[in-house]
Amino acid sequence: MAAVRRSPWLAPLRQALGGNGSVLVLVEGSAGLGKTRALHGLSGLPEAAEARRTLWRCGAAQERPETVPGPALLLVDDAHRATPQERAWLREVLERPWEGLAAVVAYRPEEVGTAGLPLGAPAVSYPPGLAVFRHRLRAWGVDRVRRAASEVLGEQATHEAVARLHACSGGVPQVVADLLGALGAGRGSRCTAADVDAAGVPVRLAELVLSRTDALAAADRPVVWAAAVLGEPAGRDELLSVAGMDGTRGRAALLAALAGAALSEVAQGRYGFPVPLAATAVRERVPGPVREELHGRAARVLARRRPVPWAEVARHRGAAGRRKSWLKAVEKAALAAVESGHHQEAIGLLERTLAVPEVPARYRARLAPLLARSAVVGLRSDQTVEVLTQAVRDPGLPVDVRGQLRLDLGLMLANQVGDLAAGMRELEAAVEELGEVRPALTSRAMVALAMPEWPTGTLAGHREWLRRAAGLVRAGDSEEARAAVAANHASLAVACGDLQARELVAALPVDGPPAGCREHAARGLCNAADAALWRGSYQWGGELLSAGLDLSARIGASYTEQTAQGTRLLLDWWAGRWAGLGERCERFVADTADMPVVAADAHLVRGMLAFVQGDWTQAVHWLTALGAPAPECTRMPLAATTAGALIRLALVRDDPPAAAEQARAAWTAVAEKGIWAWAAELAPWAVEAVARAGDAAAARRMTADFVRGLAGQDAPSARAAVAWSRAALEECEGRRPEAAGSYRQAADAYRELSRPYAWALTTEGAARCSLLDGADHSGARDETARNGVDGTAGEDGADGGRAHAVASLRRCVEQYTELGAVYDAARARTLLRSHQPSEVRRPGRPAFDDRLSPREREVAELAARGLMNREIAVVLHLSPRTVEQHVARALRKTGALSRRDLLRASP
Repeated sequence: MAAVRRSPWLAPLRQALGGNGSVLVLVEGSAGLGKTRALHGLSGLPEAAEARRTLWRCGAAQERPETVPGPALLLVDDAHRATPQERAWLREVLERPWEGLAAVVAYRPEEVGTAGLPLGAPAVSYPPGLAVFRHRLRAWGVDRVRRAASEVLGEQATHEAVARLHACSGGVPQVVADLLGALGAGRGSRCTAADVDAAGVPVRLAELVLSRTDALAAADRPVVWAAAVLGEPAGRDELLSVAGMDGTRGRAALLAALAGAALSEVAQGRYGFPVPLAATAVRERVPGPVREELHGRAARVLARRRPVPWAEVARHRGAAGRRKSWLKAVEKAALAAVESGHHQEAIGLLERTLAVPEVPARYRARLAPLLARSAVVGLRSDQTVEVLTQAVRDPGLPVDVRGQLRLDLGLMLANQVGDLAAGMRELEAAVEELGEVRPALTSRAMVALAMPEWPTGTLAGHREWLRRAAGLVRAGDSEEARAAVAANHASLAVACGDLQARELVAALPVDGPPAGCREHAARGLCNAADAALWRGSYQWGGELLSAGLDLSARIGASYTEQTAQGTRLLLDWWAGRWAGLGERCERFVADTADMPVVAADAHLVRGMLAFVQGDWTQAVHWLTALGAPAPECTRMPLAATTAGALIRLALVRDDPPAAAEQARAAWTAVAEKGIWAWAAELAPWAVEAVARAGDAAAARRMTADFVRGLAGQDAPSARAAVAWSRAALEECEGRRPEAAGSYRQAADAYRELSRPYAWALTTEGAARCSLLDGADHSGARDETARNGVDGTAGEDGADGGRAHAVASLRRCVEQYTELGAVYDAARARTLLRSHQPSEVRRPGRPAFDDRLSPREREVAELAARGLMNREIAVVLHLSPRTVEQHVARALRKTGALSRRDLLRASP
């Protein structure tokens, strides 16, 4: 109805219903486009309430409506099915309309007896006073299909599923609705493109297209069968060649198919089915021997195209039973897809081929490496993992081929599946099997083992693997192998803060002629961007990220592109770009649910967002459950940051022993790896946890180790974290003046880094230490005043410092509120309230009538985020009983039905 409401004829139609003039609207649309629905929508127009309304379906043997003067809405459906008597009556009404007549006639143009004349020949003699409009219904676009899918499946439909749904339905609303009905009836956790394919052809569509085909003369049906076998719109000559018909006979058959609406002119000079699924329905009913002959002719026809569509040629040769030529076409199609960067196409084609048991071993040895190569660059496929796992167990494979497959299987297991231990075993076995026979591939396995982000191995070990790989490629002539080593060398240098890192990144072969070089360059850019961001080089990291994403998209490196999208979520978290970030994380997790390693960034960011919003239960779920990878299968910087978030959660829940235990385990892992910049998001919370657990000496050692580990490195975020860690330790030891200074140093560093949340946390720490230290010394100042000594402090004295701290705390509250950090804002407001200058406070208790008081609003926000009363009491320094009373008053004042509704209900 949205398109109808924007139509230019709607205003004249409304005027006619008001008794001013007469109008005819011809609604034209193929089967399933929603003509009947449009008519029912028009019957609900406000202007039609006072008019005579008639919905008349042609061919249904209904009694003719009255034709008396006055406002009348005449809705005629299925005019293409009108009997001669009904057409005559309609022509009479439309040639002699009365004032106030609004007629809407809907029909299928493909089934009208005389093309362009819905009421047949001759044309209707419309009188001059009748306003006549034609409205053509259109198929839905992808966005409209997505909205329909969301209404039925919620957020379960992936982007690929929606795209497939649109493609196979042709955007015809009725077909979309029928497919969604089937998908909704058997839906699970997600709806994928494979689920759409498995839904089959809707009964309504199948019966329509089969009845139209059957209505043709037997001699004319082969042209429809040919279109079904081709499965795509084709020109006349190609279509007739596949049908095996000569020019004259074929032309007559094509005209008959068009006249009977069995086929359509989908595009100028190209004929087929407007709904692609219709081809499937027809193809399944073609007799087997005839279908094989059609496929054979289709393969020959397509092989004459330039360039040759080898994937389609392979499909037709396979369906024609020509196995040898089928496998040759599969290989050519896979090579073409890989060269053009369409790795997912290659994966699908090769998976289907290698799943056929009868494929000879010599072809398996040629096709499996192609599948492995594409699978590493593309997105995860469990079927690919299974195919490769079976392939490496084949004793008939040459050792070097098995080693090549092990290499790619190991990369898939580690990077995409998340089975790190199995992936490392396969990579090490690949090094042994490939040896010096295939040095380029051996070096590729070595550089994979040199990746420092994985929790296995040490920095020294990673550098040794890289050194060995570099030696192999120097002795060889493989540009692709050199590109692989260069990519990993650059990202390792960035991760370690080496001074030559920028030069190594700038030298990556982004314009290398072999496609494999560009793939490694894209991977190197994205990995370097990730490493730069973890070190706090946010501007450079952002530039590398944009360049890596652009190159990955251009060459079709889907896996690399997805990992970079995860890195972008982290960057937005650090930069404080939180608007809509939670929803983006959830969509990303849904889209990458089969690849926990890729989804890990989104899990972390979503968990930290839940924490700052006070929804601690959800924070735990996102950080530790819901498909989040286990620590032993998580990249080291990510695992350290996740540990930091969980440590902080234990601290706010007042469980220092649990926090300290997690802190020691995470700290040991970072220390063993030896890349200390990765402790930047862990160190402040780990130091505080160990100190609060009573082991200040260990906390001091941790801080010292952190400082030593960063010596000579460019790691801005880690250096800010050093100051924060010192501040946390000094505060735990009661050295508040020193702690306030260290917090201010950290806050200055985070301000330079443009990290607003970290700035607010450290600024709050400085204010807290200043205010609490001032409170401890207020008794001494009072004693000085009593002894007759001037105790008034200037702007730089105690009172001035206190005023500065209060002002800083107010800015923290504003920053937290702007970010949406509900928990932090509530905590800072509580501290601010207890240290407000006395002249700002008003005596007595203000009356808020039915409005929430500031304290009630704080409690309501935290309750709505999921915190229990005892947790809110900890945050706001209240008793659980007081929190219970505040929640009860908030529910009463807002009329909210539950705690979760408080945020929506509060004014």
